[in-house]
Amino acid sequence: MTGASAPGAPLPPTSQHTIGPFFPRTFFQPGDNDLTIVAHGAAPTRRGEVILLRGTVTRAEGLPCVNQILEAWQADAGGRFNHPLDPERHLADPDFLGWGRAWTDAEGQYEFRTVLPGGYAEAGGHRAPHMNITVMGAGLMRRALTTVFFPDFAAENAVDPVLTIVAPSQRARLLAVPDGMADGVRVFRFDIRLRGDAEEETPFFED
Repeated sequence: MTGASAPGAPLPPTSQHTIGPFFPRTFFQPGDNDLTIVAHGAAPTRRGEVILLRGTVTRAEGLPCVNQILEAWQADAGGRFNHPLDPERHLADPDFLGWGRAWTDAEGQYEFRTVLPGGYAEAGGHRAPHMNITVMGAGLMRRALTTVFFPDFAAENAVDPVLTIVAPSQRARLLAVPDGMADGVRVFRFDIRLRGDAEEETPFFED
C-alpha cells in the first residue's frame, strides 16, 4: 500500500515537538505553589520551618523564560513522604502536601512556599535535605529536572549521593542562596538557567 508501512515493520522516527504548557493563567489556582497546605483553605502544617524559595528561570544571554511551569516535590520536615513506598509513611506530616506547582511571570520569576525539608536514608546513601524541581514549557523538548540543596546542611551535602556525582565546579549552582526575610520567614533564592555557557547553566538530571 502506498504511504503505509508493512505490518510489523518498524515505524520511522518522527520529529520532536516542544512540550507545553499550553495552559491559560486561569488554569492555576491560589495556593498551587504552597506545599505547606494539603488543599486550598486547609490549615498549614505546624511542623518544621516555613520558607520561601524564589528565583528566575532564564535561557541563553539571561533572557527570562515566560510562562514556564515548575513542579516541586520534597520530604516533610522530618524527612518523610506521605507515600506508600515510604516505610515511615505513618509518621509523615498529614498536613504537609509535599508537592506544588508554580509558573513564571513576565520577568521569568517564580515562588514556592514550603518547609525546610528533612534528610532521609535510601539505598544509595543518606540524602541531604533537598527539593526536586522540574521545569516544563515551550521551547523544551522534554522536562528539565534539577535538585535544590540548602546551605544549612553542609555536612550532609558533602556526602549526598546525588550532589557528589556533580562536578565540584558545578555544585554551587545547586545550592539555594539565603535572600533575607519576607513576612517573617526566611527566603532562599534559586535561579535556573535552562541554556547558557557551561559555567552558567544549571545542572540537570535524567528522570
